[in-house]
Amino acid sequence: MEKLKEYVKSVVLALIIAFGIRATIVQAYVIPTGSMIPTIMENDRIMSNKFIYFFSEPEPGDVVVFTPPEAAQTDATRFVKRLIAVEGDWIEIRDGRVYRNSKQLSEPYINQSPDYTIGPVRVPEGSVFVLGDNRRNSNDSHSWGFLPKKNIFAKAMFRYWPLNRIGVVR
Repeated sequence: MEKLKEYVKSVVLALIIAFGIRATIVQAYVIPTGSMIPTIMENDRIMSNKFIYFFSEPEPGDVVVFTPPEAAQTDATRFVKRLIAVEGDWIEIRDGRVYRNSKQLSEPYINQSPDYTIGPVRVPEGSVFVLGDNRRNSNDSHSWGFLPKKNIFAKAMFRYWPLNRIGVVR
């Protein structure tokens, strides 16, 4: 009976630690769409770092996990997109190119160039501008506007599935 109590205590402690880590440090996600192709493919599994933004601000180029705003009109509880601009930045999309603060971005990670025009517009205080890497097939800021920065809760860090694509998300 004493041995059983020790096993139960060990299992309970392991569960508490696992749930604590999941709630505050890392979380796994399955990517349901192709909006981030070629960086993240449909059905890839990624690990996100929920801890990083306690100590630093999200930066342009980060692949972020966030709660979509109401304007996205979706039942999805989580989106994964690339952060393009932060509050105070000017964003413009024209002729298939993205400009931040009047400088064209080098975007070797995109699937297709955007076929829409935006701006120039200034990212308001407390907001960011996010786009999927599959620019012509992504429900993102180009269609629903700015994302409240408070909606961001993690940074996509590592792809662990499929095994042939294992590695850091860049």
